[in-house]
Amino acid sequence: MNMFCRQCEQAIGSKACIKMGACGKSAETSSLQDLLIYSLKAISVYAKLARDIGIKDRGVDLFVIEGLFSTATNVNFNPERLVEIILESCKIKEKIKKLFLDGFREKEGKYFEARLPYLVKFVPAENKKDLIEQAENLKLTDEPLLDDDKRSLAEILLYSLKGMAAYADHAFILGKEDEIVSAFFHKGLSALSDEAINAEELLELIMEFGKVNLRCLQLLDEAHNEHFGGPVPTEVDLGIKKGPAIIVSGHDLCDLEQLLEQTKDKGINIYTHGEMLPSHGYPNLNRYKHLVGHFGSAWQEQQKEFDNLPVAILMTTNCIQKPRDSYKDRIFTTGLVSWPGVEHIPAFNNRKDFKKLIDKALELGGFNEDRKEKTITVGFGHQAVLGIAQKIIEAVKKGKIRHFFLIGGCDGAKSGRNYYTEFSRKIPSDCVILTLACGKFRFNRLDFGNIEGIPRLLDCGQCNDAYSAIKIALTLADAFECSVNELPLSLILSWYEQKAVCILLTLLSLGIENIRLGPSLPAFISLNVLKILIEKFNIQPITTPDKDLEEILKEQSLSVSEQTL
Repeated sequence: MNMFCRQCEQAIGSKACIKMGACGKSAETSSLQDLLIYSLKAISVYAKLARDIGIKDRGVDLFVIEGLFSTATNVNFNPERLVEIILESCKIKEKIKKLFLDGFREKEGKYFEARLPYLVKFVPAENKKDLIEQAENLKLTDEPLLDDDKRSLAEILLYSLKGMAAYADHAFILGKEDEIVSAFFHKGLSALSDEAINAEELLELIMEFGKVNLRCLQLLDEAHNEHFGGPVPTEVDLGIKKGPAIIVSGHDLCDLEQLLEQTKDKGINIYTHGEMLPSHGYPNLNRYKHLVGHFGSAWQEQQKEFDNLPVAILMTTNCIQKPRDSYKDRIFTTGLVSWPGVEHIPAFNNRKDFKKLIDKALELGGFNEDRKEKTITVGFGHQAVLGIAQKIIEAVKKGKIRHFFLIGGCDGAKSGRNYYTEFSRKIPSDCVILTLACGKFRFNRLDFGNIEGIPRLLDCGQCNDAYSAIKIALTLADAFECSVNELPLSLILSWYEQKAVCILLTLLSLGIENIRLGPSLPAFISLNVLKILIEKFNIQPITTPDKDLEEILKEQSLSVSEQTL
């Protein structure tokens, strides 16, 4: 059985995974995910039509968001769970279809008769075997009607929608939603079901998406800050403490909060892992004294880091890898993340009972001794950084800070990512590094010192916190009365999966140029589409740390000679 997947940076040969996903995704899982997307498009055709006449349904919106998120990289590897979602999608489609047809008849006084895409007639089979056969018969990965450029643009839009779905879902859980964001999911998926759509229309949608995703990122930022308090600079211990322990990985702060509340006074130490590191900067999470530190590094090291640990592990949202047998009985999933044979903790009215996880932690006993390590500082969200903005501005004007480097994005297992470690090491001591997402694990244990009390490494948070970095850049540009492109700021980004793609589009929608991207360019970007990105935005692939750094600082010195900030 074959598959075709190139939505992440690890695509085999930088082309596509066709037998088994580099992420561990099986061909049958890939086929079911393709079929789910096919069904979500059908839902969105009716949902967009319904919105056009003023009919909305929150449950339908959330289902599409969660469905998209379930197909993102390293989220749902469980065929049985995907079957359940596909079967549910048929009911959701019938629900919104009826709402639309009834509403149209009431408003227009006649039956709706326009021709719709063939996929709205899709009725899923009743079992996994037949569903996979349906996916194969529909040739969902072949899309023969699309030329390379149209297919490239369609994939960019689809993968970006998957990325935004992750952010929208986190915001939804915390009670935040926005009509502009919810509506665009249906607009985008509906457009992708239209065989007559042309490349120019797709490109226009992609640029519109970038602006919509900015609103989505802002929405999530508001949700986090209102619920957990604005992040403040906080030292995080990288060592371990003796006693029972639970390690929490993924991205979901709400899951962590519920676990912290349920483990109070139970003698269990809670550690973050991967993208959960920024949790320590939020006052309403850091107030729990048994949130004792951070364990390990980025997501792709988990098999090695979790191997034979005497602790329980909780995976939230995404970033799961195939669990080794040495810890498969002590790892739990929750939310949309799922792996076959791994205990899943469901939600009931947004509340989760972590008793099985807690009991497992107590049974295992945890670490048998303390182990001291260094500390690192997190919590430099936009509120914290802009709180010292005047100090930063003065340091720039006095020549104490020459340049800012935003080195952020995804980490991954593929070779070439040591570039970011070497690049950060070579940055001159009069420059400041902003970072976010798991790419920072390549260098966040290094000691960069400070400039007149301003730390040279400012950790802005998760990939979910991209809004912080954008807001910082825009505010500095306002302060210096220039554009972001005229700031002494360079963006050095690493990408792995779909959230990075949608953030890139947001940056481009803001007109930000000269981004350096690596470790390799996406396989789904055709040569002509790449040419557009280079000509319009001067996107450049990374080369070597020495060469890129030399060019950046040379360009900046030429810019400063023409116009002093």
